[in-house]
Amino acid sequence: MFWRQTLFLLLFLSFYSCNPPGHETGFATEPQVRFDLDTIRERGSLIALLDNNSISYFIYKGQPMGYEYELLKQLAKYLKVDLKIKLVTGIEQAIDLLNKGEGDVLAFPLTITPERMQYVMFTNPHFDTHQVLVQKKPANWRMQAPEALEKKLVRQPEQLSEQDVYVMKGSAFRDRLQELNTQLPKPIRIKEDSATAETESLIQKVATGEIKFTVTDEVIANVNSLYYSNLDISTILSEPQQIAWAVRTNSTGLHAEINTWLTKVKKSGVFRVIYNKYFKSNRLALARIKNDYSSLAGGQLSPFDEQLKKGAEQIGWDWRLVASVVYQESNFNPRVKSWAGAIGLMQIMPETGQYFGAKNLWDPSQNINVGIKFLKFLDKHWAKTVDDPGERMKFVLASYNVGLSHVMDAQKLAIKYGKEPALWENNVEYYLLQKRDPKYFRDPVTVVGYCRCDGPVRYVKEVLQRYDEYKLRIAA
Repeated sequence: MFWRQTLFLLLFLSFYSCNPPGHETGFATEPQVRFDLDTIRERGSLIALLDNNSISYFIYKGQPMGYEYELLKQLAKYLKVDLKIKLVTGIEQAIDLLNKGEGDVLAFPLTITPERMQYVMFTNPHFDTHQVLVQKKPANWRMQAPEALEKKLVRQPEQLSEQDVYVMKGSAFRDRLQELNTQLPKPIRIKEDSATAETESLIQKVATGEIKFTVTDEVIANVNSLYYSNLDISTILSEPQQIAWAVRTNSTGLHAEINTWLTKVKKSGVFRVIYNKYFKSNRLALARIKNDYSSLAGGQLSPFDEQLKKGAEQIGWDWRLVASVVYQESNFNPRVKSWAGAIGLMQIMPETGQYFGAKNLWDPSQNINVGIKFLKFLDKHWAKTVDDPGERMKFVLASYNVGLSHVMDAQKLAIKYGKEPALWENNVEYYLLQKRDPKYFRDPVTVVGYCRCDGPVRYVKEVLQRYDEYKLRIAA
């Protein structure tokens, strides 16, 4: 039924339901900046405060994914700006950072409450959810008749009287238990975990028997029950609660535009497609949790991580940057061949492979080895004119994609027209883009002529954006 699907969809919501204590020292209870939609568009990027968990945001086989993440990508596209992600632990910190201007939208699945409305302005609701009790089934639950099993499980709040129930500190789950205590003859013993605890870690403790009970949203409970089959999540503890994102109370332009966008994506069916992907596909959800190449499990990106780490050491790069290049080139598929004849993981042209001594570019090990040598060669070249390693990285990436000569032409044009030849953005990058214009590609300082070079410019941007996302979730 749809109401159950909607509940499922809340998988990540409640554990963001912390009520910000406005009296705490340093906590920003109101906006400390004036930064609305017009300024965001002028800056060219939307900064989203996001939590990383098994639904909202994670890395899967090298690709950033997540319900909230995919919606944010759609929103950024609608606003015609880039998306920048900032991961935050805990709703109190998130609201504080939002009001201090370190993010533009708080893309947590927030429960709309009167208290929170003192600090932030909510968007239109995404959906409704319930809070549920998470408890462990008896050890021999598979052997028991349903009627017998039901008698051993908590089904009414009064059965929790004088029981320890663990929840996140300052969460909406705590608030609901406190409300229940006003109705019970003997109170529930509410045990608040640390401010940095995650609902999913408490669920794991229930599954392993470390604690008996926790409370979470039905959606997050559903996903985790796929991984821990010994959990019971059928006891509902709350009325339906609306879930939404939030912006600063003075971001009225952004607030209105998000609501307009949200209405459009729901009408277009895009919202439902993303919803179904993360909340209706049990098989996909289980695969995400268990797959070795998910940041939710082993924190690996691919079967080639170890070789990428060794290769990155040779050029002094973070291995996650090299991994982002490989994903951009082949999605970690060693059997890919491009229309131009580039082969394998790092899309090596046969001539390049031959130059660097490879005998079989279809062999992942040889392919990576050549790719690393080529990156090292490019880095050595650009070190002559670009001292800053961060800037040089962009020159190397562009050269890897489009060829060294086109980027050298762009650098020469930058010098001729008074731009900074050792800076990428708005300098050499700008003249690389101009190489489709006869005025520039026929300029005497250029060597290789015409280039539709929006591709390499986009390549640099996408590789570095993905690298930033890998750094958020994958250990160095």
